[in-house]
Amino acid sequence: MTLPTSMTAVEITTHGGPEVLQPVTVPVPVPKAGEILIKVAYAGVNRPDALQRAGLYNPPPDASPLPGLEAAGIVAAVGPDVARWTVGDAVTALLPGGGYAEYVTTDADHALPVPESMPMDQAAALCETYFTVWSNVFRRGALQAGERFLVHGGSSGIGTTAIQLAALRGARVFTTAGSADKCNACLALGAEAAWNYREVDFVDAMRAMGGADVILDMVGGDYLPRNVKALADDGRLVQIAFLQGPKVEMNFVQMMTRRLTLTGSTLRPQSVAAKAAIAHDLEKEVWPHLASGRIAPVMDSEFALADAAKAHARMEGSTHIGKIVLKVG
Repeated sequence: MTLPTSMTAVEITTHGGPEVLQPVTVPVPVPKAGEILIKVAYAGVNRPDALQRAGLYNPPPDASPLPGLEAAGIVAAVGPDVARWTVGDAVTALLPGGGYAEYVTTDADHALPVPESMPMDQAAALCETYFTVWSNVFRRGALQAGERFLVHGGSSGIGTTAIQLAALRGARVFTTAGSADKCNACLALGAEAAWNYREVDFVDAMRAMGGADVILDMVGGDYLPRNVKALADDGRLVQIAFLQGPKVEMNFVQMMTRRLTLTGSTLRPQSVAAKAAIAHDLEKEVWPHLASGRIAPVMDSEFALADAAKAHARMEGSTHIGKIVLKVG
């Protein structure tokens, strides 16, 4: 594959709102040892991208400063010590950054084959959410078949993924969302109940079901003590973001007397080996179900790469259901 020396990308010109995302021309990155270069067809848009844009989620020192944590496309080059991938392979990949561009590099072990018959736009919407949900709900939260699982923001990219994976693995799934349409979308994906958080107190609703064995939360703020109340004895609260802030006063006596577990993680700072282990699990446990069509990413909308600012405005308007992607190639 003949490679250009420069490419179009979208950079964060300064910290601020969506308008700070602007197209630029930059050099095509060169894969280092253990890395592949992907010619991007589509790039996923995620909340961490907006946090980075706002100056609240800085990339690791060795990562691209460009936004974009997942993409799908064709392998355009391989670095030294890469055995699995060859030029021309169709892949979807978790990225350390740089996805809002025509080409991006990533560790070869963080790429997975595009599931059979899946279009590239859907493939680009997989990795950030599936890596996050798998590592937090099933590894840290240890969700088991038959357990009660509550996910907040069920209509988001994370939420729609979590509902499908939890239901697939035999859990009873409950969720919150902000409108009747969003709640109906969650029910269609396999949730047993979906509560409009503007109208229903999820603590009372969840306790009426026996309490949650696992809660996946990205809201934080005053949801933290409410989540603790909504847990069943021996329940696990898994925190992956703090849209309403990370600081709150909370009485931890319940954690001890009811044997609760409070945990959580973020994906980007984890080691190369840790992310590769998640990829291995996903390929074995989840990718066959994506290939069969039993589960699939829920797609909201598509924007051109140059319209990344519009994509961010759509995401932050919180009217979307599922994933937003950028069409690149």
